Amino acid sequence: MYKFIKQYAETMNNANIYPMISLFIFLIFFIVLLVLVKKMAKETVTQLSNLPFDEEEINNSTK
Repeated sequence: MYKFIKQYAETMNNANIYPMISLFIFLIFFIVLLVLVKKMAKETVTQLSNLPFDEEEINNSTK
């Protein structure tokens, strides 16, 4: 896949290194995000998944 993208970028007129750098930043961001989510504790995932339901209870109790 990288080879295809690199060949495509080289055939573009006035192509420079910036498209490749932006692609790497994009990929690195999502890879890091995936690793952080995979390492997250199960309890934290459960707590975060219940946040929409807890917010409704908080809004009702503050009125």
